[in-house]
Order: sequence, then C-alpha cells, then structure tokens
Amino acid sequence: MKTYDWIVVGGGITGATLAYELAKTGFSVLLLEQYATPQNATRYSYGGLAYWSGTTPLTCQLCEEAIALYHILSQELDADIQFRELDLLLTIPADSNPEEAAASYGHVAISPRLLSVQEACELEPLLNREAISAALTVKHGHIHPEKTAQAYIQAFLRTGGEMQITQVLQILQDGVKTTATTYHSANVVICAGGLSRQLLKSAGIPIKLYFTHAEIIETPPVDMRLQTLVMPAHLQRFKLEAESTQVDELWNELGNELLPPILDAGVVQFQDGSLRLGQISRVLTDPHGKVNSKESEKWLQKNIAQTLPTLGNLPGTWHHCLVAFSSDKLPLIGAIAEFDNIHVFSGFSNPLVIVPPLAARFANFADGKEDEIIAQLSPNRQK
Repeated sequence: MKTYDWIVVGGGITGATLAYELAKTGFSVLLLEQYATPQNATRYSYGGLAYWSGTTPLTCQLCEEAIALYHILSQELDADIQFRELDLLLTIPADSNPEEAAASYGHVAISPRLLSVQEACELEPLLNREAISAALTVKHGHIHPEKTAQAYIQAFLRTGGEMQITQVLQILQDGVKTTATTYHSANVVICAGGLSRQLLKSAGIPIKLYFTHAEIIETPPVDMRLQTLVMPAHLQRFKLEAESTQVDELWNELGNELLPPILDAGVVQFQDGSLRLGQISRVLTDPHGKVNSKESEKWLQKNIAQTLPTLGNLPGTWHHCLVAFSSDKLPLIGAIAEFDNIHVFSGFSNPLVIVPPLAARFANFADGKEDEIIAQLSPNRQK
C-alpha cells in the first residue's frame, strides 16, 4: 500500500489550491473529494476578491500578495480563471446616514469612495434610486470560482498529484478511511470547509471551527447586464458569525439554531451572463440541517427586488452550502495540538483572496521553512 506525504481532504478552492502547492513543492499528495461535481461553498461563491479590505498588517500583506498572484495565475495554471476587476457597489439604505456608513470603512487598506444617489445610478443603471441614500464604491477583483478550483486540480494532476472521488469516513493516525479503502500518509490536512468540525470531532479532535448555512439563487444567462457587483454596505454576516461563537459547547449539540437568520442582499453577474443572488446566512449547528427553500426564495427575491427591481423576479434555482469560519475572522492553519500529523486549512472568512498566498506559504512551511504568518494562524492560538 502506497504511503503519501500528504492527504488533502476536500476538493474546493482551499483543498485544490493547497494540494497543488504541496505537490509543486515536491511532496507526494493525494487529494480526496466526495463528489464528482462538488456542491460546496466554492461552487456557490460570488467569486469576489476583496483585496482592498485588509485591516491589519497581516491581512494587508496577504491581500497584496494575492492580487499580485492573481494577475499571473491563469498563466501559471494554464487555464482561464476569468480574472478581472469590477466596480464593487456597496449600497446604503435610504434610512441610513451615508457619512456614518463611509466612516465604518475607514480602517480598511483601500477605503471605498462615497457616491451620491445620482452617481451610484450612473455607475449601476439597474439600481432603484428610491431604495438608497448613497453608495460606496471600490475596485474589486473577481474570478470564476469553480473554474479556478478546477484549474488548480488540473495543474495539481499535471504536477504528479493523485485524486480520488470518495467520501472520508474517519481520520486515522496514519491516513484516512474512506468508503472505498484506507489510504495511508505521513500527514493529513482537512480542507473540508463547513464539514471540517464534524469530521475532526468524529476522530476525537476538538476544534473551534464553525459554519453557517448559506443560501443563494442562481439564474441561467440573461440578456440584461449588471455593470457592477452589488452588495450592502452594512454586512450582517460577520456580526452573526462573531455572536454565534460565544459558547463553543452549543456547537456540539445538533439541531441548535443559535441566532435568527440574516440576509445580505447582493448580486454578481458572471461573464456568461448568469447571476448569483444572495445571500441568506443561518446558524444551524447541524451541517445536514434542513432549510425551507421556498420561504428562502421569497425572502431573497423580495429583498433583491427592493434594490434591483428588474432582477427580483428572474427565474432561478435555489442553492445551499456551508461556509466555514473561525471566532476571530482569521483561518485556522497548521497542525492540531497533540495530533502533530493532522492539520487543518479552513475557516476563511475571505477565502478566495487569501487562500492562494497562504497555500504557498503552508507548503513552504511544511518543507521546513519558517513562516511567521503561518505560525500566527495556528489552530492552537485559540486555547
């Protein structure tokens, strides 16, 4: 039986990127993904790269590294990841103070510019001018997330990596047990997003990693053209995440709904003309918890229609996935205490923009090179 240097569990953007970087560094790597067509957070992502949003020296550095990397990534991976820059439009509700909204972004690396209602509608003609008091705008990177993950996987395979479609049932001291067989390795790294906590818990490994249930509507290609990526200036998701992690023990009980669901109404259009409209976030502690999709669709469409009336009633398909996060907005990266060969690479609140530089840093760290950033992101910092 072959023993690998690394087994990477999860074929979304985190697992695909990390598997590629580990293989490029010279390790023998097996990538495991349970679905031939993944239905994960990568699949239903907006594809946004908020490289402007760093708030600390650490996050600013990672954002700078990321945008430089993305400019050459299609060439490196030999695939079109549809990288581009868009105008991000952050809408401010009609009953909110524009100056206060602008001030709330004063701590980010590149502060968005405040627009009047007239200026916002010139930038995005589909906006309902009655729904806003103003808007903020900043340049925002964008990729096709599924194509990017697939590009990483194909580059990983060309580099000599191996991939299997199979479900991981158990994490072992020397590998993993799957529905097909047992694979052996010197190291295992969990990149399973919202399923990571449950997977590690089943192996007796506690970790302070959490998840929301995210819901969107995806439309087929449409003729109308959205000129910007539209999001609300007052994002509720990060507050929801912070409040839901106050009592970690509640996450060990399936069936808890720790807080009421929230909706951050936003829309992005991909290059083929399709739209993703979202996003509802729910804090259900059961990763397999059921959601009333019909009620969610009505809620989503009603709120999108308030800001962008022509998009509210477009035919589309409701989708649902898990989005992983930590208690401090920073990902958990590295070996888990008392389990030196079991690692985690998950919990990214801003995944697409910082996963590539962190994957490269992790691979070099695994190869014996010191890295202060990886050390700062150790999952053991939470103890």
